[in-house]
Amino acid sequence: MVTLGELERAVMDVLWNTETALSANDLRDRLHASVSDGARDVAVTTVLTVLSRLEAKKFVSRDRSMRPHLYRSVTTRAEHTAGLMHEVLGTAPDREAALARFIGAVSPAEAETLRELLGASSRNAR
Repeated sequence: MVTLGELERAVMDVLWNTETALSANDLRDRLHASVSDGARDVAVTTVLTVLSRLEAKKFVSRDRSMRPHLYRSVTTRAEHTAGLMHEVLGTAPDREAALARFIGAVSPAEAETLRELLGASSRNAR
């Protein structure tokens, strides 16, 4: 799984939080608006560079049929998070121990959600 740099994550957060495709200018404006101290005041050329990298990493798709080009996320935040979790779990020499530690650290509400999801998964597998 490909990791994301800080600005790449910020761009993906904007794309994951919107239903529509955005131009680089729209993204720049939303990045700037997302932080009150102006820490995300980046040039549109920087946003375009980040978008190009994200496209190469298969995180975004670009609609080239119009100007300006529009960008949208290819996967959801949940899909990306699940992929990261699978990748990390895959590196564990003892998967069972890693899962046990993870489950031991979740809240009671999260544990209940896991039970429900596992129950639904086992019912669907039948």
